[in-house]
Amino acid sequence: MIVEKEGHILIVTLNRPEKKNCVNSEVMCRLYDAWVQLDADPELRVAILTGKGDTFCAGMDLSEIPKLRTGKPTNDWMKRVMSEPDIMMGCWLKTYRPTKPVILAAEGFARAGGTEILQGTDIRVAGESAMFGVTEVQRGLFPMAGSAVRLRRQIPYAIAAEMLLAGEDLPANRAHALGLVNHVVPDGQALAKAIEIAERIASNGPLAVSGILATLRATETLSEEEAFKI
Repeated sequence: MIVEKEGHILIVTLNRPEKKNCVNSEVMCRLYDAWVQLDADPELRVAILTGKGDTFCAGMDLSEIPKLRTGKPTNDWMKRVMSEPDIMMGCWLKTYRPTKPVILAAEGFARAGGTEILQGTDIRVAGESAMFGVTEVQRGLFPMAGSAVRLRRQIPYAIAAEMLLAGEDLPANRAHALGLVNHVVPDGQALAKAIEIAERIASNGPLAVSGILATLRATETLSEEEAFKI
């Protein structure tokens, strides 16, 4: 994985293109560390998550699951995941969400964990050929990173149900029409558009940005009356 600091922007790049950027224990740890770094560094104001190559992320590296479930790690990264429970779900922006905005820039396929982590980001940009899908069900797996709860809050119930229960893909333009992504751009331009948005965010007052973001998240499931009491 590549983590680069460019001014006030942290660019996090999944870098296993030969494995369709599947997330193994090393990537889990480094993703989690990147989110912690984003919060801890006062110079950073926004992050971008993207993937190397023509696939954003095909989800979890399933070859590691048996080793993690049986408690028989074969490397130090697996040992760390097992010894620090927050990493497993925090890396997917489920149990840990930075206090600063995260922008997703997706090219190609974003399946399983690739679409699960999308739901924890704040702004999403997709190349026009991008495809999104929560495909765990096709392998007899439950989407552990949050889609069974979050997806129906972000798109209509029936669409979410079909994606979750049938494992159906959602093309970028359809995802945009449903509000799951903010922008669809020509293939190869997702990162450039994400940087453009990040630069605009970074130019704004950081306290205002963090306050607005915190309010958006804290009031997500509240009624207007309840929200105004916060």
